[in-house]
Amino acid sequence: MTVIVGLLAAILLGGAMTAVGAAAAAGCRVDYTTPAQWPGGFTADVKVTNLGDPINGWQVAWTFPSGQRVTQAWNATTTTSGDRVVATAASYNAALATSATVSFGFNGSWTGSNAPPTAFTLNGVACTGQPGGSPSPTTSPTPSVTPSPSVTPRPTVTPRPTPTSVPLDAMATVAAMQPGWNLGNTLDAIPDETAWGNPLTTRELLRHVRSEGYNSIRIPVTWNGHFGPAPDHTIDPAWLARVEQIVDWSLDEGFYVMLNLHHDSWEWADSYPTDEAAVLARYRALWDQLATTFRDRSSRLVLESINEPQFTDTPDEQGDVFVQELNADFVERVRSTGGGNATRLLVLPTLHTSSEQPRLDALAETIEDLDDPNIAATVHFYGWWPFSVNIAGGTRYSSEVEQDLVSSFDRVTSTFVERDIPVVIGEWALLAWDHTRPGIIQRGEFLKYLEAVGYHARTRGLTTMVWDAGQFLDRSTLRWRDAGVHAMMRSSWTERSGTASSDQVYLPADGALTAASLTLNLNGTSFQGLRHGGEDLTRGTDYTLDGDVLALTASALSRLAGARQHGVNATVEARFSQGVPWEISIITADTPVLGAATGTTGSFAIPTQFRGDTLATMEARYDDGSNAGPASWTSYKEFWSSFRPDVDAGTILLTPEFFNEVRDGQVTLTFHFWSGEQVTYVITRSGTSVVGAPA
Repeated sequence: MTVIVGLLAAILLGGAMTAVGAAAAAGCRVDYTTPAQWPGGFTADVKVTNLGDPINGWQVAWTFPSGQRVTQAWNATTTTSGDRVVATAASYNAALATSATVSFGFNGSWTGSNAPPTAFTLNGVACTGQPGGSPSPTTSPTPSVTPSPSVTPRPTVTPRPTPTSVPLDAMATVAAMQPGWNLGNTLDAIPDETAWGNPLTTRELLRHVRSEGYNSIRIPVTWNGHFGPAPDHTIDPAWLARVEQIVDWSLDEGFYVMLNLHHDSWEWADSYPTDEAAVLARYRALWDQLATTFRDRSSRLVLESINEPQFTDTPDEQGDVFVQELNADFVERVRSTGGGNATRLLVLPTLHTSSEQPRLDALAETIEDLDDPNIAATVHFYGWWPFSVNIAGGTRYSSEVEQDLVSSFDRVTSTFVERDIPVVIGEWALLAWDHTRPGIIQRGEFLKYLEAVGYHARTRGLTTMVWDAGQFLDRSTLRWRDAGVHAMMRSSWTERSGTASSDQVYLPADGALTAASLTLNLNGTSFQGLRHGGEDLTRGTDYTLDGDVLALTASALSRLAGARQHGVNATVEARFSQGVPWEISIITADTPVLGAATGTTGSFAIPTQFRGDTLATMEARYDDGSNAGPASWTSYKEFWSSFRPDVDAGTILLTPEFFNEVRDGQVTLTFHFWSGEQVTYVITRSGTSVVGAPA
């Protein structure tokens, strides 16, 4: 679909957008195309040619005729007011000379029909495509607008068929890849596809992931163990055929596909500093074979040089140089095979796929030197480390977690996106969110993190590919392990959701109840009310709202808690003007009771009556007040690595890893629970023997 609209008008300039004067020549032409469309969504490309005097700072505006909405833009920032859209120049493309053309694009949503806009304005005036003219009489002052991410209705995300034509540049390609999903711990597993617990990949799995709204799939592959000796390093034909099969299935399902060398980075490539010739020969042999094999595949196949490059005993500054050498060699070898590889999008990582500024600067220099328009940068993001693994008291989505997220995304945006280099967050999640290790990350805090990652990536034009090693999607049943987690992640692709300071309200088992308060995080939404069991609760009687403080009344809590048995008694939903409702669990709990125990450093379990409460973290200190156990820089030990609660078994296990770094003598443990309760417990180690009792 293509629409060409001519603009004829006096162009408005200056901070207040006032007319330049009668002598200024003005006019422009707009070429609006939709190179790809699928049920519920589309990609649009907009080219604006300036037919008048040079301008510095532009806004292009139009009105959608069929209720469409912009969901993600590149090379411009979009704002909306109803059906009206205003696209504003980025810092790097604001200047527009006479006869020059600027391009920007976006992904959008639609329902019913997707008729193209019929008229555009440049800096507030309409046109016909000829130079000269006067302001359109229908032009009105630009209204106050709200960023589209906070007002855009959530589209219905459905599988997208193969586009009839591909996006026209690297920025558009990467934008069309949003959102993405990793086939983790599968072809990258050592030594084979099922070695790390996932079943064989099926086409049904890929079709299901596609139907859930994912537009791209990253297929990590560890080639080590699947190729022969020097000098040819021939890839095992059966292994290569299996990789080809999964790549082809994915392309057939309509995915963009990103293929790489994965754990090879630490299995053999990390010896590059001391064995450069051998590593380079192997690296080149693999990419020669892979580039030749996939040369004629769809341009929706994207190649990534190597995952998380790292080098043994090498300072980061020197590691940057080694990554530059490998990345440049990769680009040269793939491009030299011709065919589709001559223009295929190639993805280059930083050292460790880190978003630290020196690592980003080194990759930016590499990309500038390559002078190749079809290059994207990639980093990984697993959040602020104490929160990602629950150590050092990092139990909540705190201001430190938020700042780490914003700073990381701002750095990659300013280093790459603002220079017209697209960015793929090739992996993201939290390191310790895992169904096999429950309790490390509190669910509500994780939901806040998911919501924020989606928002901050979307508003910066970053494409995200969630790392899923089986902790999100159960590949045997093709069901999400936690439907609410997936709902929050999916909602974040297009809109914000409201959250709160907690998703838990704790009540005692006995005694009178009082009102309980939570602070709402509106995130640009408006609070609509509370629901329980499909029915609305009554404002004023069941709850009150004072600013952003939501209080459940004592009478409502008494009704919801019922007999007040230990555990979750009820769940209410806080509903907002958009996004996913925030679930609040009404929990009855009493102070946990820990019993005396005798054991060894290899096996020590504390009998525990949790009484409806949940363990958040544990501190460990010697009698002199110094920190005990691993990571002695903090008193708060790492959840699971040092201690593991088991509610069903009624125990808290102290691990051998914890005792490996505890000296003989007395250690005071403080267990922090999510209700706010703290329980102190004392252990005494003598050799391999350990005894413990409540303080």
